[in-house]
Amino acid sequence: MKLNKSVYNLYYEWWKNIDKFIFFIIILLFITGLFFSLVSTSLLVSDKLETNDYAFFFKHLSFVFLGLVIIFILSSVDKNQLFKISPTIFFFSLISLSLVPIIGIEVNSAQRWIDLFFLPRFQPIELVKPFLIILISLILSSEKYSNIYLKYLLSFLITLIIALLLAAQPDIGQILLIFFSWSVLIFISGVNVFFLISSSIVLFIALYFSINFFPKFAYIKNRILSFFNTETGTHNAQSEKAIDSISSGGYFGKGIGEGTLKNRVPEAHTDYIISVISEEFGVIAIILILLMFLIFIYSVFKKVYLENEERTKLVLVGCISLILIQAMVHIGVNIRLFPTTGMTLPFISYGGSSIISISILSGIILNLTKRKVI
Repeated sequence: MKLNKSVYNLYYEWWKNIDKFIFFIIILLFITGLFFSLVSTSLLVSDKLETNDYAFFFKHLSFVFLGLVIIFILSSVDKNQLFKISPTIFFFSLISLSLVPIIGIEVNSAQRWIDLFFLPRFQPIELVKPFLIILISLILSSEKYSNIYLKYLLSFLITLIIALLLAAQPDIGQILLIFFSWSVLIFISGVNVFFLISSSIVLFIALYFSINFFPKFAYIKNRILSFFNTETGTHNAQSEKAIDSISSGGYFGKGIGEGTLKNRVPEAHTDYIISVISEEFGVIAIILILLMFLIFIYSVFKKVYLENEERTKLVLVGCISLILIQAMVHIGVNIRLFPTTGMTLPFISYGGSSIISISILSGIILNLTKRKVI
């Protein structure tokens, strides 16, 4: 009886203090992803396996339930406790990332996943990213060191270590994503613009030499060349099919299950989910999804404006920027603004690693936007 009462009190305190508007947007985005998983991609998998069940959808649903548990736990802990345990979690996630070249699973010439008993094909970088945001924010807001350039250097070296581990996989999309996150955080912290520009130039020079002189990165060069040459490249053909599907869907789409992209493009339920949705439900559905993302981002930035603590501001900006750029890249690839990167759409795309990552980010955001108890 006492245990039930303590659980109830914990839930009551959590519910009383969280920002309910942000929480409902997060839930709405997850439900949107589940809906499209059910009516679009699950029908395809059922046809391929010649079954009438929805194992694919229920797998997605189980990931979302796991994500909701993660959100509840991370948003329930004390803020100072969250900051205290985050470096430890980051350290263990970094170890898992370093194990990928040793015990990782290779798919399509890339070794980015490890096989866990409870979560097969887990991508460790998805666990690294949220806690990297917190670690960099703690370094930049630390009062222990007064030299700001020392803080920049330390945060850069940590980011560089992760980038080198990603280069071994290789995963250039995630490398650019973490460097973008680092750039946003040091810019918000008040960096000298010359320092930021110099860092960007060094990064692009390193990227240029990697693409041109290291065979492991040859696929990036091929994707870029095929992006500008519409007549060559498998990934280019996938992007062409994706944008054709968006065009053919029109404003209101072809109808549930009537789309053909999911039959023609591998991993359409992850990398090209926006095109799948647009083909079956129309551009109107995409506009509504974008509107939900914009409301979510605006709501968090409103909280940032009211926040006084520097580390909290940095973490919130870093988390929401990570979500924003990932969504922008995913949509950009689908409408052929960017070369193919394999970036999922947060909340919407299928994938255990992606859902866990966005759940961690959502839990952190809900924790830091909670009503302050006086």
